[in-house]
Amino acid sequence: MRAVPTWIDKVHDRDKVEQCIYDLAFKPDGTQLIVAAGNRVLVYDTHCLLRGLCQRWKTIRFGIRRQKHHHMDFEAGGILKYTHNDSIQCIAYNPVTHQLASCSSGDFGLWSPEQKSVSKHKVSSKITCCGWTNDGQYLALGMMNGVVSIRNKNGEEKVKIERPGGSASPIWSITWNPSKDEHNDILAVADWGQRLSFYQLSGKQIGKDRALNYDPCCVSYFSKGEYIVMGGSDKQASLYTKDGVRLGTIGEQNSWVWTCRVKPDSNYVVLGCQDGTIAFYQLIFSTVHGLYKDRYAYRDCMTDVIVQHLITEQKVRIKCRELVKKIAIYRNRLAIQLPEKILIYELYSDDSSDMHYRVKEKICRRFECNLLVVCSQHIILCQEKRLQCLSFTSVKEKEWLMESLIRYIKVIGGPPGREGLLVGLKNGAILKIFVDNPFAITLLKQSTSVRCLDMSASRNKLAVVDEHNTCLVYDIRTKELLFQEPNANSVAWNTQCEDMLCFSGSGYLNIKASNFPVHQQKLQGFVVGYNGSKIFCLHVYSMSAVEVPQSAPMYQYLERKMFREAYQIACLGVTDSDWRDLATEALEGLDFDTAKKAFIRVRDLRYLELINSIEERKKRGESNNELFLADVFAYQGKFHEAAKLYKKTGSDPRALSMYTDLRMFEYAKEFLGSADPKDTKMLITKQADWAKNINEPRAAAEMYLSAGEHLKAIDIIGDHGWVDMLIDIARKLDKAEREPLSKCASYFKKLKHHGYAAETYSKMGDLRALVLLHVDACHWDEAFELVERHPQFRDDVYVPYAQWLAENDRFEEAQKAFHKAGRQGEAVKVLEQLTHNAVVESRFNDAAYYYWMLSMQCLDIARENESKKEEMLQKFHSFQHLAELYHVYHSIQRYTDEPFSSHLPETLFNISRFLLHNLTKDVPLGISKVNTLYALAKQSKALGAFKLARHAYEKLQGLRIPACFQESVELGSLTVRSKPFHDSEDLVPMCYRCSTNNPLLNNQGNVCINCRQPFIFSASSYEVLPLVEFYLEEGISDEEAVSLIDLEVPPVERKGARWQEMSTGEAQSLKLDDSVDDLEEDPFMAKLSFEQGGSEFVPVVVSKAVLRSMSRRDVLIKRWPKPLSWQYYRSLLPDVSITMCPSCFQMFHSEDYELLVLQHNCCPYCRRPIDETT
Repeated sequence: MRAVPTWIDKVHDRDKVEQCIYDLAFKPDGTQLIVAAGNRVLVYDTHCLLRGLCQRWKTIRFGIRRQKHHHMDFEAGGILKYTHNDSIQCIAYNPVTHQLASCSSGDFGLWSPEQKSVSKHKVSSKITCCGWTNDGQYLALGMMNGVVSIRNKNGEEKVKIERPGGSASPIWSITWNPSKDEHNDILAVADWGQRLSFYQLSGKQIGKDRALNYDPCCVSYFSKGEYIVMGGSDKQASLYTKDGVRLGTIGEQNSWVWTCRVKPDSNYVVLGCQDGTIAFYQLIFSTVHGLYKDRYAYRDCMTDVIVQHLITEQKVRIKCRELVKKIAIYRNRLAIQLPEKILIYELYSDDSSDMHYRVKEKICRRFECNLLVVCSQHIILCQEKRLQCLSFTSVKEKEWLMESLIRYIKVIGGPPGREGLLVGLKNGAILKIFVDNPFAITLLKQSTSVRCLDMSASRNKLAVVDEHNTCLVYDIRTKELLFQEPNANSVAWNTQCEDMLCFSGSGYLNIKASNFPVHQQKLQGFVVGYNGSKIFCLHVYSMSAVEVPQSAPMYQYLERKMFREAYQIACLGVTDSDWRDLATEALEGLDFDTAKKAFIRVRDLRYLELINSIEERKKRGESNNELFLADVFAYQGKFHEAAKLYKKTGSDPRALSMYTDLRMFEYAKEFLGSADPKDTKMLITKQADWAKNINEPRAAAEMYLSAGEHLKAIDIIGDHGWVDMLIDIARKLDKAEREPLSKCASYFKKLKHHGYAAETYSKMGDLRALVLLHVDACHWDEAFELVERHPQFRDDVYVPYAQWLAENDRFEEAQKAFHKAGRQGEAVKVLEQLTHNAVVESRFNDAAYYYWMLSMQCLDIARENESKKEEMLQKFHSFQHLAELYHVYHSIQRYTDEPFSSHLPETLFNISRFLLHNLTKDVPLGISKVNTLYALAKQSKALGAFKLARHAYEKLQGLRIPACFQESVELGSLTVRSKPFHDSEDLVPMCYRCSTNNPLLNNQGNVCINCRQPFIFSASSYEVLPLVEFYLEEGISDEEAVSLIDLEVPPVERKGARWQEMSTGEAQSLKLDDSVDDLEEDPFMAKLSFEQGGSEFVPVVVSKAVLRSMSRRDVLIKRWPKPLSWQYYRSLLPDVSITMCPSCFQMFHSEDYELLVLQHNCCPYCRRPIDETT
């Protein structure tokens, strides 16, 4: 900081007596200065003061009665006055309103234009100073007793600040910080205890008291609050930071400084002294900064240092709390000179983007120097002609004395402890100094003084700016002046390119590459660094990184075909269009390496493929540059030049291919002239390709046909659906041309013209394709006709037919079609899926039907495939069993899920019993044991089978019962306990073989507990039918047995008929004795109610004689297909009419069967239509 006096005046009265300057005030716009001198008010024009002229605009004389207070307008004329009882000490206008505070020894008054009278408030001590807050809400009063009183606009005290010294430290000056950036109102307080303090509006002190060592008489802030000006008994005005750190002296005087003020929004300060001196100073704040590559350190607020990374724009602030005098930065070192010491900082890490600094060393000595430079292990101090090298421990290691004043010094790098310095002197000498060498090396000497220096990256060239603003560039080795440029104030070499430098001056930035002309663009400020495409420019106090495209120097290199140098310049930063120009120029100059790099930058794969192919051809030995250039011209669109080069190099086919690819057929024909017919045909074909691509398909098709390219013509005609043209081609083609005919047929199929497709396939004689055509078109009748004539295509028709049926939800027909096609596996798979779906969807009647169909399918497989016979028969019996279970459960499910049932209670009772006896082991998917027991319990209770009902309810207790049945089950369980513990005798089933009454709940299942004879149930009501199954004696075939039964021999009186028990070790059997002696007895009526011994079932085996004696009406035969045997049943109650379905062999009461057939028009079990023959 430097203070320059611009004007000084001394005020006397008429008797030449010095008049004390009591106070000063600037007009808010800074144009006038009001001075209170003695008993007069002086008004100065500040514009004249700035020009160094003393022009007193007006003088107003006041009397000696200081109790009166006068208001004046801008013309310095009085407009109002009012009085205080005591002398007036200070006044202050509210910065927001027109309220005025006037303070005296005993009170203070608040006046505003709206009030008719002045409101006055008594105080306990003499008021010495006052000031309003920025928002005009509060007034601070400084008093002789060391108290600061903060009042609101009504004069009420809100905060009272008592200073430690009390009345021994009277408050002499106070002022509020005018800054709008502060979060709180800050009050600066100066007392005659020689201290400066800061307070918040709440009365809380900020920081500690600052010792002044003099009695302060005035405190004044700069307009933005960044600095404080203060004067007093030390006869000088001093500059402080806003935190109270002293920065320096503004001006020394011969008497006390009573008042000081800062001109609004400027760096001008005015002082008023005891001896009448008025001094006007301009404060010049010099830029203190340092730069190394992309790190810039500069002083801020006089006491802080900000380090800025120019690339990443990161900033870090280092608070020194003292005046920063010099800054130097180098690599990871930062040196800051303070008034009494030098601080050395270092980076925490070696990371190039790290911005964290820590103190490494402190040199606690006072130094006087013009320039400061820091190295890795040393600091360099420059004082006029002298250079001193000090270690970080303050030891002076070396000293150099120059022959002239040092004007410029810069560290140019080097190993730690051995760095080199570039030094420029006033006499024009330029030296290189190494910190470990006591001798300076003279690089060169010029006649003019040095202002700025820089050395190129390779240390081969030196740029100098002299006092005449000329930039001179030398070759260091030869000392030769390479070139010079005018209008330069600073210069910098590009750190990434040896031959590029930039210099600034006269508002322009100049960029020079090698010996080419200078490229200029407008730029304000000084160039201090040049890194790649970024130029670091210092303008006033701010450093900025300017991105400068390097297009101009790049094009300068391109003009001279210096492609590699142009590429190096482009790498510093140019636009995409510049990269493309570089790539194109290098390619035409056959510098493929540079062109390749440039095209990679712009990601042009097309040209990269060209370069790659040329490089491959070079590796194979090709070396004709004219041919390579022809390819380049072709890629660039210079076709005629390319054709000439192709012809020159004997590569005519390449030229022809180029023209045809470009659809330049006229040029191609011109190029060909009268050439080979093959080439002409090829040209027509390519012209047809072009016609196709430009959306002229008909012309293209005709050209293809004329060129004999039938396949391409058919593709175009077929794609556009021109069926008439297509059938004409098909009819004209020979049947031996199978590929074009096949393609015609495929397009006919695609266009739904199956007749034409059939005609084409017939012409070709392709029967299989014809069959597949009918199948694809779902023309099943035509397909079946072909199959009848050609059975070898059976699978090709029936399998797709079955799949089509399945896709159209005709699964049963699909299953039959699969069966007919011999695809038993697919047929079974369809049925299994249908069955599973029916079970999952609770369609148990359908599930029963599908299981029955599955069983019959397995029977067919067993009959046809001997290897799977055992497995299929096992599945047959399993599926038959499941079919019966699902058929029965269908009624149970409808009873439990639907509100009404069409079945009689007895039927539901029988069904539930039958199902429960079959659920002793595994329960099939979908069948609910809970529903079965629930139905059985309800019907048992209703029909009087209370014992069975109680058992069913007990079983239900152990199962998970749905919430809808819970209440009913619990109620039934309770009420059934009030019933007798036995079942109604009317419900007890009887065995028709041994006449034994069986319990309703049979642990053996659906067999007699005495003779083990299985019960035969009606498939509708599930009552026990009066049927007994009998078996044929060994040696009697099914046909013979049927013929014997059909004889119907009249019955003969027989005596002594008896059962004969036979045992063969593994099985037992009862045999009706057919001896002549016993013919008179009926074998099924005699002695059937015997007590059978043992637990094994003994079947009834009949002989030929017994068969002859049977009536055909009493015998029912299940005529199972092979490999199963027939089953024979005899009715023991001929009056009971029983009907058997000839398809599924289920037994029914005849009346029930007829009713069900009338209802459903088919068998209720296997769904055989009534008009279908077996």
